[in-house]
Amino acid sequence: MKNALYFICAILFMSCIDDSYTVEGVDSIPASFSNIEYIKGIGGSGDDTPRSIISTSDGGFAVFGFTNSIDQDLSTKNLAVNDYWLLKFDAAGKLQWQKTYGGSRDDKGQAVVQTSDGGYAITGYAQSSDGDASNNEGFHDNWILKLDGSGNILWEKSFGFSGHDHSYDLLETIDGGLFFSGFLDVTSSNGEGATEKSSLAAHGVGEFWGTKVNVAGELEWRKYFGGTNNDRAYAAVHGHDGGYVMAGFTESDDFDISNSKGSYDFWVVKIDKNGALEWEQSFGGTGIDQAQDISKTIDGGYLIVGNTFSEDVQVTTNYGVSDIWVVKIDGVGNLLWQKSFGGSGFDAAHSIKPSKDGGFLVAGNSKSFDGDATQNFGENDFWVFKINQDGQLLWQQSIGGTGLDFAYDVIETSDSSILLVGETSSTDFPMVENKGGQDLVVLKLKANQ
Repeated sequence: MKNALYFICAILFMSCIDDSYTVEGVDSIPASFSNIEYIKGIGGSGDDTPRSIISTSDGGFAVFGFTNSIDQDLSTKNLAVNDYWLLKFDAAGKLQWQKTYGGSRDDKGQAVVQTSDGGYAITGYAQSSDGDASNNEGFHDNWILKLDGSGNILWEKSFGFSGHDHSYDLLETIDGGLFFSGFLDVTSSNGEGATEKSSLAAHGVGEFWGTKVNVAGELEWRKYFGGTNNDRAYAAVHGHDGGYVMAGFTESDDFDISNSKGSYDFWVVKIDKNGALEWEQSFGGTGIDQAQDISKTIDGGYLIVGNTFSEDVQVTTNYGVSDIWVVKIDGVGNLLWQKSFGGSGFDAAHSIKPSKDGGFLVAGNSKSFDGDATQNFGENDFWVFKINQDGQLLWQQSIGGTGLDFAYDVIETSDSSILLVGETSSTDFPMVENKGGQDLVVLKLKANQ
């Protein structure tokens, strides 16, 4: 429901194109992109998209997402269905290896972490019960894989019920286990999905769902939280005082939700190390507000990012259609400040990550060519910007072609450069030869923006 709503809005609210921009082809980087060190396009004739990027302990990085291509850069893949897709690069951006994981049905990777043993853990949601997947309970399940340092499977586990159950984020826990968060179709599960029920009665269309497994992938506990409507957790971080903080959106105004602002709100849930609810807070206005990511701050608080259609209640500024909205809260969920970023078009964020100087990098997409976004090359562009710890905009940059381009994640590297990942459907994305459908793009910005 959420993904359909998002893309309908993205298509309906198209902004104007900066006609002064002339595409210079795939053999050169336009002068306005002189701060770009490299751009790499990877994929086949199908759809190839990343969702997550992390730095690795050897100075390189890994990218994770999903692909349904079976040719060109994915020629070793056999079935034209979505599989999890993990790519490992060295410090210079050279692809060292790539692997796909899945079966004969729809398997979409969402998040990757490097574990303390030098391997990886990956999560997402999968329909397969064959190939690499040993089990499926119906439609999508949370599918978790533990890999060694070369991407070989050590173990895999599916967690779900008869409905659509999605995992979107993943953390390695202090004891070497894993915590993953996402969405439980609690109606289809008939109230199952918690080792101890989080509310007095089964309720809701979908719930925030947090699951803890041990180092071998064995279930320790799981809990769900929400109300009678649609509630989804898209991101999680370790709490400053232990436990976990999940962020996403809620459409509900009852049960676990105590202070709804209207329609869809940012919703933040803090649980202890055993999954017990400690506090929850909603943020937004009377329009649609959807959180996509969360990051810890050095003062004991958290920053939450997503997009807002609101212009009232807690949203004091709206530049037009949808803006990127950043919310700062303290360690117990009190609102400290909020800022909107965007222009007159449709702008949305998918990721917020800390930088070494105390600021934060935000990655998403923009259709605006005014306000905070000074350029637009057609449809949605990659949009990345940096804010300081008080939410002041320090710099911003749009990158794209004349088609649909979405940035999904961003990190700062050890040399203070910036790595951005996303997907492009453009045939004229700078330095990228379109291979067909959506291609994965890795882009490196030089240090000292």
